[in-house]
Amino acid sequence: MAKRFFMLLSLCSVIVLTSCQSKKEEKEEIAKFLVTSPIQKDTLISRKYVSQIHSIRHIELRALERGYLQKIFVDEGQAVKLGQPMFKIMPNVYESELQIAQAEAQTAAIEYKNTKLLADKNVVSQNELALAKAKLEKANSEVRLSQTHLGFTNINAPFAGIMDHLHVREGSLLEEGELLTTLSDNSKMWVYFNVPEAEYLTYMISKAKNEPLKVDLEMANGQFFNHEGIVETIEGEFDNETGNIAFRATFDNPDRLLRHGETGNVIVKNPYKNAILIPQKATFEVLDKKFVFVVDKNNVVHQKEITIAKEELPYLFIVTKGLTPNDRILLEGIRKVKNGEKIEVDFQKPEKVLSSLELYAE
Repeated sequence: MAKRFFMLLSLCSVIVLTSCQSKKEEKEEIAKFLVTSPIQKDTLISRKYVSQIHSIRHIELRALERGYLQKIFVDEGQAVKLGQPMFKIMPNVYESELQIAQAEAQTAAIEYKNTKLLADKNVVSQNELALAKAKLEKANSEVRLSQTHLGFTNINAPFAGIMDHLHVREGSLLEEGELLTTLSDNSKMWVYFNVPEAEYLTYMISKAKNEPLKVDLEMANGQFFNHEGIVETIEGEFDNETGNIAFRATFDNPDRLLRHGETGNVIVKNPYKNAILIPQKATFEVLDKKFVFVVDKNNVVHQKEITIAKEELPYLFIVTKGLTPNDRILLEGIRKVKNGEKIEVDFQKPEKVLSSLELYAE
C-alpha cells in the first residue's frame, strides 16, 4: 500500500514539474518581441487629382451669313482635314450681289478710262479724274466685299479635327451667327487639375530647376493613358475660396483616344531621396503626436516622438525626423510594453519585414 502511494506521489510531482516547465517556456516565448530597423531608400509618392480633359483647340462653327443650309458634307464624329468642306449655305442671293458689284465695277472702270483720256487733253480737270478714280476704287471694294459674303456660304474646316454634334439639319433657315457644330483638335489634350497650396509649394521646391513636372493620367476606366504629360502652365493666382491653384498638363494624343470633355485623374509623383521608411503598425499616437518604441543595445525600450511626411505609402510611413537607419524599433506588441522596460527581442531585417508587408498588401 505504501509503495502504491509513493508511486502516485511521484507521478503527481512529474506532472506538476512538467506543467511548470511548460508554463515557463510559454512565458519565455511570449516575452520575445519582434524588432526591426527603418529602411532607407529612394521613394516616389503618388498623389491623385480629379481632372478635366480638353482638346488643345475646341471651337464653335457658326454661320456668317443668313440663308438656307443647302448641304452638310461631314457627319457627326467624323474626322476632317484642314480646308475640307463642311457646310454650304444656298449662295444664290450672294452670287447675284457679286454679279451686280462686278457690273458696277466695270462701268466705273470705263468711266475712269474715258475721264483720264479727257484729263490728259486738259478737257476736264484733275478733280474730275480723282473723282472717277475714287468711284472705281469703291466699286472694286464692293466686288471684294461681295466675294467675301459669297465665300462665307462655304464653311470649311479651319484645322484638322473631329466634328462634334450637329445643331442644324439640311434645309434649315440659318440666321447670321447661328451655331452649326463644334470642332475639336485632339492631336494634343490639355488636362486641368487643382492643387492645394501646400502641395504646390512642395512640387515647386522639390523639382529640379528648369525641369518640367511630368505627370500620368488615369482614365475613367481605371487604366493609365500610355503617354506621359508635362505641366506647361500654372495659373497666376490661387482661388481664395478653395485655396487651390489650377495646373494644366499637355498630353500627346496620337491615337485620338482622348476626347474633349472626358474626366480622369492626374497622378503626380513626388520623389523622396533616401527616405526613411517604417511600418505604420510600429507607431502609436499620444495627443495627435506620433511615437515609436526604440530598443537600445541593452534591449530596453524607450518611447520616442517622430515626425512623418504627409504623403503615405501602403502600410508605410516616411519619417522626416526622429529616427536613423541604425535605430531598432519595436514592430509588434507595442501595447504590451512600458517605457524603460527590458525585453527579449527577435530581430528581423527590414527587407524581410518590407516584403512581408507588400505580400500582405497584395
